[in-house]
Amino acid sequence: MALASARHILVDNEALCLDLKDKIEQGEDFAELAKQHSMCPSSQDGGALGEFGPGMMVPEFDKVVFSAPLNQVQGPVQTQFGYHLLEVSSRSD
Repeated sequence: MALASARHILVDNEALCLDLKDKIEQGEDFAELAKQHSMCPSSQDGGALGEFGPGMMVPEFDKVVFSAPLNQVQGPVQTQFGYHLLEVSSRSD
């Protein structure tokens, strides 16, 4: 079974999500921005979600996590919860 480890930032609007992505691309720390802005309880861990398999997250999230290049910020990804920035740190088949 495929497994992945990822972290994310969840916000309620696309504009903020894009702004945070710009900040990360300019060198700001993903984990610090997650702690400051993410609405998910994972924000306390810098957005870290741990390891999970396909089907354990919503489909929009899974699609990105199990196909995106490693260690590159992806998003905004819209789900029923809001807008996410995702970064996949590892993936195994």
